[in-house]
Amino acid sequence: MPTFREIYTHHADLYERLVAREDYEGRLLPAIAAICPLHGREVVEFGAGTGRVTALLAPHVHAICAFDASHHMLSVAAQRLRGMVNVWLAVADNRALPLPPAAADVAVEGWSFGHATDWYPDRWQAHIEEALAEMRRVLRPGGMMILIETLGTGCESPQPPSERLAALYAWLEGALGFSHTWVRTDYRFASPQEAEELVRFFFGDDLADRVARQRLTLLPECTGIWWRAV
Repeated sequence: MPTFREIYTHHADLYERLVAREDYEGRLLPAIAAICPLHGREVVEFGAGTGRVTALLAPHVHAICAFDASHHMLSVAAQRLRGMVNVWLAVADNRALPLPPAAADVAVEGWSFGHATDWYPDRWQAHIEEALAEMRRVLRPGGMMILIETLGTGCESPQPPSERLAALYAWLEGALGFSHTWVRTDYRFASPQEAEELVRFFFGDDLADRVARQRLTLLPECTGIWWRAV
């Protein structure tokens, strides 16, 4: 199993195959829309990856500027989002976007900020606070910050998959005053073989071995959504 850094630098095609199988029942978009009306809004996306959240939001918003630190990931996003004339993609760090202040109505990140808890185990809070400060900077008064992060793969009820992610979520809800909800965004794979291949690639051997033993094509996923107006 490659590290997440290796995946985002070298394996965007396989990553895209995996995330294309997630949320087969289409629950994430209605959950976001219930938090924040999307029609006519200008959106900035942090850590866009291969564009799965971008593709969800683009048909419903006025414009979306989507950024990621990996040119490799954005090259796949560009293919996925081809023809969406209201989408702009660019390489940038979550903590320093090439945008003026008060540029957007909504700032969203999906499965991006949480990586700081692994990549900077002793300083993750400072790194995420810098990204949140950048969210606040690019938002207009009354704009909405929306964070989307995992609450467990292979789990039917929400359960943070690590102690550091649990600490992150508690910090968001406690010290920073974010509201919170969660939805099931289950995976549906084309075959047990595809399920094992893609789960082993991204989630590792323990979960992949379970998928293989049970010949699963459906895999539960719990996704948390945190939000706060500025």
